[in-house]
Amino acid sequence: MTTELRRLRNYIDGEFRDAADGRTTEVVNPATGEPYATAPLSGAADVDAAMAAAAKAFPAWRDLVPGERQKALLKIADAFEARAEELVAAESENTGKPLGLTRDEEVPPMIDQIRFFAGAARMLEGRSAGEYMEGMTSIIRREPIGVCAQVAPWNYPMMMAVWKFAPALAAGNTVVLKPSDTTPASTVLMAEIIGGVLEELGHPKGVFNVICGDRESGRLMVEHDVPAMASITGSVRAGMQVAESASKDLKRVHLELGGKAPVVVFEDTDIAKAVEDISVAGFFNAGQDCTAATRVLVHESIHDEFVTALAKAAADTKTGAPDDEDVLYGPLNNANQLAQVSGFIDRLPAHAKVEAGGHRVGDKGYFYAPTVVSGLKQDDEIVQKEVFGPVITVQSFTDEAQAVEYANGVEYALASSVWTKDHARAMRLSKALDFGCVWINTHIPLVAEMPHGGFKKSGYGKDLSAYGFEDYTRIKHVMTSLGG
Repeated sequence: MTTELRRLRNYIDGEFRDAADGRTTEVVNPATGEPYATAPLSGAADVDAAMAAAAKAFPAWRDLVPGERQKALLKIADAFEARAEELVAAESENTGKPLGLTRDEEVPPMIDQIRFFAGAARMLEGRSAGEYMEGMTSIIRREPIGVCAQVAPWNYPMMMAVWKFAPALAAGNTVVLKPSDTTPASTVLMAEIIGGVLEELGHPKGVFNVICGDRESGRLMVEHDVPAMASITGSVRAGMQVAESASKDLKRVHLELGGKAPVVVFEDTDIAKAVEDISVAGFFNAGQDCTAATRVLVHESIHDEFVTALAKAAADTKTGAPDDEDVLYGPLNNANQLAQVSGFIDRLPAHAKVEAGGHRVGDKGYFYAPTVVSGLKQDDEIVQKEVFGPVITVQSFTDEAQAVEYANGVEYALASSVWTKDHARAMRLSKALDFGCVWINTHIPLVAEMPHGGFKKSGYGKDLSAYGFEDYTRIKHVMTSLGG
């Protein structure tokens, strides 16, 4: 007896639709490795329809007074809160994440972030008017960009969707959002919730649209002539492809890409506390986080003690099914990701040592053991490339200068942390580390008020904060003659 798969659909112009040509893909639950739904494999006709709906809705949404957009976002946040359990269930099935952690660690920040951007909607201000040429007054208008083509990743499907649509809508843009082909379920549910709120308030149907599909569907969105902006959270490779595609008609591009966060641990650190916090920050969400604490650099004087403690912490960390309350993380997101993580371990050089883990867990689903690897050199593949799995590497350094050299010696520049009791040293490192975020004696906390985004191959543009909000606006100079 076969179980009928759930049918997910695109959300275009206020209604749910199949792909115009009827194509679908299977959606797999990574905790079981079994399909549980089908989703549209959207093509050019679907992208055209979504872009047309967003373009048609844009003038009315743009021209609302900011307080009305704020009201809509606050109602969306309230609706998410009221239907939190449905969102948790959808996201857990999407990703295999533990139900309790999704409920406690993801939904409350998402709702808070929507409410933050609801407040930001009323802060679209420019510089004060002034005379910079005799007989002329200049003013600055800060305006929405237009239709935004947005692509969200599979590691945090719900939260990254919020990071994209909330500032875009707050600023007066309309949205066509594509979730990853492996994790569309929660985004489709969010479309139902958001669409219901917008309809209740009498706003245009095409303000928020969701297109399901694969990489080709995303390319069609980015290369479409309607969007004025393309925003993606994903891999460096995907970001480079988006930037290249968007360059054909000079679209604005917002990229939040990969990371390889250094965790610089000095000899005066409280080892027990650092190990506890770093292991959680490295293994949370199966290490599938661009800011994960995956690359530890520890002073040579405490290296062996630290590695022993970290390996024990890894051995004590559990992965398992979503309904198991005693696990820190669930499976890797898909079979390809399991193969990628396994491949890094299989290709380790002879001088590397697996201190803990290094293997798949079970034969059902895509679970991988918490892993610690020591004995590594700066040019080793696993140090230089993003693993995106529950793998923490450890290197030794001799002094502050070498720590900075090793930390900055990768192509990513998203996040980092420094662990020391020496305030002056912490300040020196916060300046020297070439990363968009530097945490001191902690790793991974985020707040809506502070920006998230990196440098180098980690992309450009900011999520969250007033800086992220401004990324979804354009600036216009208006000059008026005072001569009548």
